[in-house]
Amino acid sequence: MNDRKRGWTSIALVGLVTAGCAAMMNGATAQDEAAQAVEVMKASFRPSGQAKLDRIDQDDTQRLCTRYHAGVALPAEVAQRIQQDQLATIKPPADDRYLGDWMSGEKIAQSGQGMQYSDDPAKPNGGNCYACHQLTPKELSYGTIGPSLLHFGKLRGYTLEAAKYAYGKVYNSEAYAACSSMPRFGHNGILTEQQIKDVVALLMDPRSPVNQ
Repeated sequence: MNDRKRGWTSIALVGLVTAGCAAMMNGATAQDEAAQAVEVMKASFRPSGQAKLDRIDQDDTQRLCTRYHAGVALPAEVAQRIQQDQLATIKPPADDRYLGDWMSGEKIAQSGQGMQYSDDPAKPNGGNCYACHQLTPKELSYGTIGPSLLHFGKLRGYTLEAAKYAYGKVYNSEAYAACSSMPRFGHNGILTEQQIKDVVALLMDPRSPVNQ
């Protein structure tokens, strides 16, 4: 993380804490706290390059998840509604083929390029999958926010249904786990359809290092 981005993050965190404390002292509701936090972020962040202030704006799903994130249990009916709504947003591959090229998928998984103000928007985005998941047995450094994906296809079977699930999960994780911390790569246009198919191939192709 570069100094400028680190500075933005620090300002945002301090602002969120300050807004939350002030809200509690004034007996504000969770909705009031969220509104104050947004105002703090809008006052602290400055648009730069492709990173615009509209990234602070939340859609209905994000607003619901924000409402229930702070130790408040997500009601089953709300979770079900979120998943149904998000499942409807998944666009299957135009050619009905869910597996692309696993070698391209591995490059996408290893790349953290894209969406940051300092990145070239003309270059393809990466998925940065290794930041949250273990994928191959040879990878020494990987994140643990998400579950290990080692032997993903081998454990689930190399079936069309498993490939469809993997495609949908990458496209819009909220369709399968309401308020998931995983980015909605297809829904938000982070990865293209072909890129998602390549990542699915990394998970599902028997020749992929994931399944060795």
